[in-house]
Amino acid sequence: MNSHRSRHPSVPSLLAAATIFAVTSSGFADVWLPHVFGENMVLQRQMEVPVWGKAEPGEKVAVSFAGQTIEGVADAEGRWMVRLRPMEANAEPATFVVAGTNTITLGNVLVGEVWLCSGQSNMEWTVSGSNDAAEEIAAATDGLIRHLKMPHAPSAVPVEDRETGWQINAPETAGNFTACGYFFARELRRALGVPVGLLNSSWGGTRIEPWTPAEGFEGIPALEDIRQRVAMANPASPAHKEALKAHLDAVETWLAEARKASEAGALPAPQPGFPTGLRPITEGGEPHQQPTTLYNGMLQPLVPFAIRGTLWYQGESNHGEGKLYTEKTRALLKGWRAAWGQPELPYYFVQIAPFEYGTEQPEILAEFWEAQDRILEIPHTGMVVINDIGNLKDIHPKNKQEVGRRLALLALAKTYGKSEVVSSGPRFRELKPEGNKLRVVFDSVGGGLVSRDGQPLTHFEVLGADTGFVPATAEIAGPDSLLLSAEGVEAPVSVRYAWHKLAEPNLMNKEGLPAVPFRAGEILVPDLLNQHVPEAGEYEVVYDLDLSKLGGGEVAYDVNRAAELKGKGFDRVAYMLELQKGGERPSFAFAAMDAFTDDLEQIGLPGEVPFQQAVSRLTVRSNVEGVVPGDNLEGGNIEFWTDNYGPGNSANVPGASSVDYDFGDMPSEPKKGYGSMQVHNGGARQTVMALNKWNAGPTADVGIGNQDGPNKDWTFASNAGAYSYKRLRVLVRLAKP
Repeated sequence: MNSHRSRHPSVPSLLAAATIFAVTSSGFADVWLPHVFGENMVLQRQMEVPVWGKAEPGEKVAVSFAGQTIEGVADAEGRWMVRLRPMEANAEPATFVVAGTNTITLGNVLVGEVWLCSGQSNMEWTVSGSNDAAEEIAAATDGLIRHLKMPHAPSAVPVEDRETGWQINAPETAGNFTACGYFFARELRRALGVPVGLLNSSWGGTRIEPWTPAEGFEGIPALEDIRQRVAMANPASPAHKEALKAHLDAVETWLAEARKASEAGALPAPQPGFPTGLRPITEGGEPHQQPTTLYNGMLQPLVPFAIRGTLWYQGESNHGEGKLYTEKTRALLKGWRAAWGQPELPYYFVQIAPFEYGTEQPEILAEFWEAQDRILEIPHTGMVVINDIGNLKDIHPKNKQEVGRRLALLALAKTYGKSEVVSSGPRFRELKPEGNKLRVVFDSVGGGLVSRDGQPLTHFEVLGADTGFVPATAEIAGPDSLLLSAEGVEAPVSVRYAWHKLAEPNLMNKEGLPAVPFRAGEILVPDLLNQHVPEAGEYEVVYDLDLSKLGGGEVAYDVNRAAELKGKGFDRVAYMLELQKGGERPSFAFAAMDAFTDDLEQIGLPGEVPFQQAVSRLTVRSNVEGVVPGDNLEGGNIEFWTDNYGPGNSANVPGASSVDYDFGDMPSEPKKGYGSMQVHNGGARQTVMALNKWNAGPTADVGIGNQDGPNKDWTFASNAGAYSYKRLRVLVRLAKP
């Protein structure tokens, strides 16, 4: 009887992986199975179980297990698949047999629940690295938990096998199991009493895009650029074939012209280069970080092995993307559900823990948590919150026992129908004003709202009509609601909870599950121009621009009245920059000056005509501490250009540095480069406002007043993404007839 292991062809190297589907069927005269089918495996109960492999074309293959024998025939390419009928759980080891011209026998096979575990390092994190590792490993004696780990192996195209194998849970093996998956499986064993198998396909530090099949990106507008990139790199796609044909046509034309040039004794034109987009997607940088490469190399070999559901712990490598992560998850799950043929495939994931993330703005992580929470709009999903068991100094919290337990609660409640199981902490439902307080109503309160540590509830903030967010007092006011109030806020209109990267709040339900971070209510943006600029009524808005829309293309103003006002004449030009971080008080700077051009098209974001010059009768208004206000100030100057620039003071601006970037710099090549739009008060040796590198979008430089450090004019600040509200208005005072 032939062994299973001896019938496997050798696994190709990464260099050869791209051609694995092109191997001829003659190499599979013997019946062959992928490695996901192996000794000690667990098969999914109560579902059809696909079994597939290769054999000689036309060869009959019979799969026998648990009293069934299902026959199939290898197709012209030598591929075959059969489906075992649904089976009930079986903890007694059984034999799995595949027979054709040869026979493969696999022993110690169980039937139970199978879950895919995927993501980055917190999913790959092992039992040996978790809390109480020695005790957990010594206690790992339940042999009805099985684990299969996929090797790290990206691929430009889908591959059908990777060399791996199933392991039985034991002190000798459990230390290398995925900790989240293992503790999840342990809870299922206790609750369901059936064998549990874990397919562990995870890789530390990876993004979500590599785990997504190509089909997942289709039909999602926010990810169209990724879809196009993946399609162009796929040699089977129409886009790739069309682009390759165009390149080959160009090469053929070049060959003909090069021969003519050679015959005439002339130099031919350079040969057309091979288009970068047609190269394998693994050549776009680190192979394991490129879209589809880990799905191709680490998940495709598992498809369509029957599974009950999926566990996902990832996000740290995408955490700066905010709401875009929701769309990327939509693509991931869409692709996975299509690949497994399970449109309701469960997807339970972990909201990443609070962490320092260096000098990053505190709200960025909170906005990512919000994006993760929005994933719950997708049916058959669930989220575990762990802001009470993280570690602010360690991106890998060690309490994986509780993470696994909470994932199991989701599965038991949502997948296995255990209606008595409370699987979520409190989630925001409704906001109601009550006098000078706000009532916040929650769902998923279980037995009621409590404080985890018995102390007053923390990390609640409210926003008033004329305040920023301020800390709020939160009182439990019923089984499902809180009342919030804050001194000095007479009419709060908005609330946010745990809205900081270091937030470790203490609201939970009586079952011990923490509340989900959220924000709700109206974010009021005061009319700063008319409130704080007395002469605002004298000016007409020419351009109005939401700076969050900047990046990578032509400037599209929200308001553009240049054509309407053309020819009316103006004697003053003004700029109003408004910035707001989260719910902090908005800041602004208004700078007006005598007109430095009579062309309305030249006063907006810099175009072809640069301005580096003094301006007369500068007026400055601002609520930013340190910005010098005044009327008819001397020493005003502007630096408006699209060029790169250096700190050299080529214009000899009085008092400016030739070493630091400040109010006297020097444009340089290229003409369309970094870009500067700065208004300065040279008399006070300060920048009034700055908008640089605007085509960079969220990494543009924006600021009011002098930046701390040598670069007073905000050059290299790359801080635009830190502001939730950023707006620029350009105004003129029409000349009196």
